[in-house]
Amino acid sequence: MGDEGPKRIFVSGVNGHIGNHIVRDLLEHGYMVRGSVRDLNDPMKTEHVRAHARDLGCEDRLELVEGDVLDADGWASKMEGCDGLFHTATIYSTRGTANEILDTANKGTTHLLHAAAEAGIQRVVYTSSTAAVGTAPKGQLKDESVWNTDASLPYTVAKTQSEHLAWKLADELSLDLRVINPTAVLGGGFVRPTPSVDFFQDAIAGKYPVVPKFPMSVVHVRDVARAHRRAYEVDNAEGRFILAPHVNLSLATICKRIRTLNPSTKAPRFSLPNLLVPVAVFQDWIGGKFGRQRYLTRAVAKNMMGGDTNYSSAKAEKVLGMEWEDFDTCIQDTVDVFL
Repeated sequence: MGDEGPKRIFVSGVNGHIGNHIVRDLLEHGYMVRGSVRDLNDPMKTEHVRAHARDLGCEDRLELVEGDVLDADGWASKMEGCDGLFHTATIYSTRGTANEILDTANKGTTHLLHAAAEAGIQRVVYTSSTAAVGTAPKGQLKDESVWNTDASLPYTVAKTQSEHLAWKLADELSLDLRVINPTAVLGGGFVRPTPSVDFFQDAIAGKYPVVPKFPMSVVHVRDVARAHRRAYEVDNAEGRFILAPHVNLSLATICKRIRTLNPSTKAPRFSLPNLLVPVAVFQDWIGGKFGRQRYLTRAVAKNMMGGDTNYSSAKAEKVLGMEWEDFDTCIQDTVDVFL
């Protein structure tokens, strides 16, 4: 790590699925980590993060601080003495209100990047998503030059807007910004299931007999954490990095693989013809009226069916040296959380 001793990285949102894996990966590679959570007194936000440091025997290299990205004040002092910022804190939800998701994405990005500049941090690694790349045009290989233009879901709008904003702020503040665009993130080590994994529990339990052939691509959370670190370490890394090693899959493919790897589960064997998707949307709506969590709103279905997940991860492989966890590991590590 050089003659100056270990680098200290500030990581926002360390309690999240990606955030806590970033903490572990950084600690494993000799870094010091200062991480933020919204409530230091909530063990659900801190205990699994501190457990990484205990497990690795390096509690002296992990420090947690309290802060809400919606608050503008105090972030620069929290980042004082840090060499880099990894900004992961956002709301990952396909069901939240547009204002809540957009506020957290845009205000959080503004507050954290201004604070980094004020604290003298030059290099920032920013967690975006392939939601900011989009699934159109269908049939075309999508690389880092592609941007989402579909405004049907608040989350995809938030990720696209906030990434555009991050690039604008980086230019204004002279920050060395590198952006990570992961697709659906699988793997264990989360406290609350994200939309990328929350369907696993219902699939395993046999909550639905058939599943739509919605296009999907996946990446393991450990790979996402590694990519953040490599984007910080590789001096000539620049721009966006798509992380989508397992592409052109479908929700039906994933559910079938869950069952093949775990025959005792009740994951659906059969896929739903596209013509019947409106029926599934209606059934989901009915279930919502009886208090069940909704997965398949009309907007989600429209968004899913309008494109594909034909992404290229070639840049991440070439520049960051990424080698990927295999597809079955992505599936099984997620299933194991729910069994």
